[in-house]
Amino acid sequence: MTHLVDLVADLGEGFGAYTMGDDQALLEMLTSANVACGFHAGDPRIMDDTVRTCVEKQVAVGAHPSFPDLVGFGRRAMDLAPEEVRTDVLYQIGALQAFAVAHGTRVQHVAPHGRLGNLVAVRADYARAVVDAVASLDESLIILAQDGELADAARARGLRVGIVGIADRAYRDDGTLVPRSEPGAVIHDPDEVARRTLRMVTEGVIRSVDGTDVPVACDTVLLHGDSPGAIALAGRIREQLLAAGVGITSLDNVLSGKGV
Repeated sequence: MTHLVDLVADLGEGFGAYTMGDDQALLEMLTSANVACGFHAGDPRIMDDTVRTCVEKQVAVGAHPSFPDLVGFGRRAMDLAPEEVRTDVLYQIGALQAFAVAHGTRVQHVAPHGRLGNLVAVRADYARAVVDAVASLDESLIILAQDGELADAARARGLRVGIVGIADRAYRDDGTLVPRSEPGAVIHDPDEVARRTLRMVTEGVIRSVDGTDVPVACDTVLLHGDSPGAIALAGRIREQLLAAGVGITSLDNVLSGKGV
């Protein structure tokens, strides 16, 4: 059996004159992109340029909505009501959708960012709010998430779900990520990250901080480009997957190959 996987990264995460990460280098390796929609990063010019470049590189465009937290880069918890989450997510997808249409493409998926992304995995009310926003706009949109409340709520509404594997982040036994505020949350050893990626894709497991193999149905691997050596590591991961006979293709193709 040939394993298929999508490669995705967070793009467009600058603001005004400020940039973060090497989007151009990452785009050479990706099949999908999570594009910041203005609430944690991104502005109209950056969104326009990012979508344009994705189209040129034949990379599928996805929305990366966040809490309204520019100062904290969307990584701080905010005490929002579920209705605020729903309308904020709807607003952000709609903004990116406008740029997608302008450049002759469409939004493929929605991947909540940062603290919102963490909370929708464990808070049923926030998960339902995101699903309500997506379903009311376009039921063909794929929900990109970790296993948890968001994935469950999306499937219950008949939406397609792509499970994201994050090889350079530590996992707990319940399949959730170790918070960045805790020691060891981010794995920096390139050899370990590469091994973890290959196991996620070919074996469907990842080793938790307690030494347990946790099941991970990895449809897409999240690559990073905003730390020293990240681009080289991303290239290494891609090369290792190809060497192992893994097919790298869009998230839509991965899910279709699984009958989803």
